[in-house]
Amino acid sequence: MSNLYGDFNQKIDYVFKVVLIGDSAVGKTQLLARFARNQFNVDSKATIGVEFQTKTLVIDNKTVKAQIWDTAGQERYRAVTSAYYRGAVGAMLVYDMTKRQSFDHMARWLEELRGHADKNIVIMLIGNKCDLGTLRAVPTEDAQEFAQRENLFFTETSALEATNVETAFLTILTEIYRIISKKTLSVNADADSTDNSGLLKGTRIVVPNQELEQKQGGCCFAS
Repeated sequence: MSNLYGDFNQKIDYVFKVVLIGDSAVGKTQLLARFARNQFNVDSKATIGVEFQTKTLVIDNKTVKAQIWDTAGQERYRAVTSAYYRGAVGAMLVYDMTKRQSFDHMARWLEELRGHADKNIVIMLIGNKCDLGTLRAVPTEDAQEFAQRENLFFTETSALEATNVETAFLTILTEIYRIISKKTLSVNADADSTDNSGLLKGTRIVVPNQELEQKQGGCCFAS
């Protein structure tokens, strides 16, 4: 892992935009803070509008900048969706495993995502707050079944204890890179090929269904 995160002076080979979506208070902002800065804020306030953070890492000797977008889950901010999803090549659907309603809303969030983003975007389902096992309201099997049915990656995480957070982000970013390295990513002709430091606008991911491996597990990824 010592060479995983890139030197910020390195040339950026790829920029991947990944969006976090789900109900308010499921821990999206905390997951982002844990991955981007290895922080957890016990006094975290609800996200207002949209914000994003970046993290540079190395995948297969290529320098990748992850641009992770976070927005509020409240209904009154749903108007930002069109711009929010534009250009995203990955998405994380986050629910709180202690709140059944947040999981039940995953189908609606997935429908919205697929209505705004490219239909072949790489998607991971995340059950957050797995440190609160005694308060579990969503059986792992229910989430696994939903992920399998919708062809999603899946894991459970704890932003508080840093369980599976890095693994979740690296899994989705590595899958996006794998698709690009197989030359199954076609880029909109309007993208500026001379400026790899910018967002890959108009990207389109083509993922044959049989190539998406299911990642399943409880509070940990299956090995």
